[in-house]
Amino acid sequence: MLARNAVLASRRCFATSKTPDLEIDNLVVGAGVVGLAIGEKLTATRPSETTIVIDKNKRIGEETSSRNSEVIHAGIYYPKDSLKTALCIRGKGMLYQLLSEKSMPYRKVGKWVVAQSEEQHAYLETMHQKAANLGVETYFLSKDQAAKEEPNIRAQSVLVSPSTGIIDSHAFMDYLQQRITENGGDVGLHTMIRSICPSEGGGYLVELATPPHTDSPTTVLCRRIFNSGGLHADKVSNLLMPNRYKLNYARGHYYAYSSPCDIRHLIYPCPEKHLAGLGTHLTLDMAGRIKFGPDVQWVDDPYDYTVPDDADKKQQFVEAISTFLPSIRRDKLQPDYAGIR
Repeated sequence: MLARNAVLASRRCFATSKTPDLEIDNLVVGAGVVGLAIGEKLTATRPSETTIVIDKNKRIGEETSSRNSEVIHAGIYYPKDSLKTALCIRGKGMLYQLLSEKSMPYRKVGKWVVAQSEEQHAYLETMHQKAANLGVETYFLSKDQAAKEEPNIRAQSVLVSPSTGIIDSHAFMDYLQQRITENGGDVGLHTMIRSICPSEGGGYLVELATPPHTDSPTTVLCRRIFNSGGLHADKVSNLLMPNRYKLNYARGHYYAYSSPCDIRHLIYPCPEKHLAGLGTHLTLDMAGRIKFGPDVQWVDDPYDYTVPDDADKKQQFVEAISTFLPSIRRDKLQPDYAGIR
């Protein structure tokens, strides 16, 4: 049935298609960090081709790319033979090199993964061995050593990931956008896709519209489409292959902390079994401010960025955070932002 629907959709497109208003080589859908990085790579390595990156929002990176912990991970959590692990380790090195060469803001602050029991320590030992097999540096601190370095943190033992850091995601995305335009590409914002159909002559016919003028779309013939639509990547794919994909959304809340607290590392609890979650952790931003999060709440609406400012939600955060930061003060937790995963 899915294949038949796709064929019928294509036939309707052929029957009603008009001469395209514009012909290009590459159309990148989504101007978050992934789409911008793809656009930068295309314009740098294929300068003779035309490349346009589009996004339905009025600014780049308005969704997942700007609503996260801004952490450069080391690659120690996931299965050793997974693609995510390989790309995280390789990408981390490439990213640090680029940030350094271009003088973009980042800090290699290091991450502590803390254990509060013998069982959790055994989990961290397994993680440490896996990291060693992957060539990623980690090492242990004892309870006494940890107390000397971070007296506010409680832990039975600590696995340190020194190559974990933080980044200014907005500065990074601004750099990628600038590179795209310098290389001769374009970034078209406030532009949404209405339809995608295979073209009889090869490539794809895409209808693009700018709200509120959605009744007069622009038809673009492109040789290739790169789907980096993030939270809406399923909708983009379903324009070509109806009803094939559906994303489920998990909202994570972040709370800022307004009480002075001298902490120099990112602090993560021991992960839940089977990586059901990395736990509510303490992160720092480029200014040294502390924030806590994210938790996990399954939601239906990817546009709902509400952060509850109620006693129950704050208490949940306090209970999670107090396992490694006993001095946490509930009255100093303030709703900050939320992101959708």
